[in-house]
Amino acid sequence: MISKDVQIRQEPAELFRILKFEGLVDSGGAAKQVIDAGEVLVNGEVETRRRRKIMAGDQIEFADHLLKISLAADQAD
Repeated sequence: MISKDVQIRQEPAELFRILKFEGLVDSGGAAKQVIDAGEVLVNGEVETRRRRKIMAGDQIEFADHLLKISLAADQAD
């Protein structure tokens, strides 16, 4: 599994947007399809909510990738 640290500029961030911006899918529509199909895990559990609010500390698994989410240093309190 490929592990990657991903920094978001603000929280919460929507799940489908993270998949799209990290290049794991070609488009927002494709992201929504894989989420609907139950192919995405958030914190180890299948997630089917496209707009699931992702926060720092969450982990997303999809297609042999593990994304570890943190808040960008210039945005952290």
